Amino acid sequence: MAITDVYDFYRKMEDEKIILSFKGEFTADLLTSILHILESKMNALSISTKMKKRVFNVLVECFQNLYHHIETQEDDEKAVNLQKSALIMIKHADDKFIVRTGNHVGNEGIPELKRKLAMVNALNTDELRDLYKNKLKNDERSAKGTAGLGLIDIARKSKGKLEYEFLEIDKDSSFFCLNVVIE
Repeated sequence: MAITDVYDFYRKMEDEKIILSFKGEFTADLLTSILHILESKMNALSISTKMKKRVFNVLVECFQNLYHHIETQEDDEKAVNLQKSALIMIKHADDKFIVRTGNHVGNEGIPELKRKLAMVNALNTDELRDLYKNKLKNDERSAKGTAGLGLIDIARKSKGKLEYEFLEIDKDSSFFCLNVVIE
């Protein structure tokens, strides 16, 4: 990247109304820092408490998904560090917040993830609430210690469909892009 590309990158972020962006390895400390920065920006924009709460809930769930579900497929340290790296962007435009995430996933897990995303997107508000309560009641945990509530909660808090795409990198991995609109 040429040094003048920095301004092009800056302009693109301005044009896209990106208010916060991070690429790297996700940690609990990073989440705390991002939430503080975002709170300051939302206060400056005079965002309602209700909207702040919804955005924070979605952001925390997205963060937890990135933290718990980043997969590494390689033995090579450089490749592992790249795969552990994820992206999160927060956009504010037209009284909406858009949370975008991206991370590497193993291709073998994509069919199950697509199934979960399609199921969540097929449910209405009441059905999402019932599914969420049912999963909480049954207290089923995955091998990673998660209850599978993340996507359900993101859909509930955003009150919209989850947009997603898988970009194949190679025969073993893809880049999972998630776009969540909060109105």
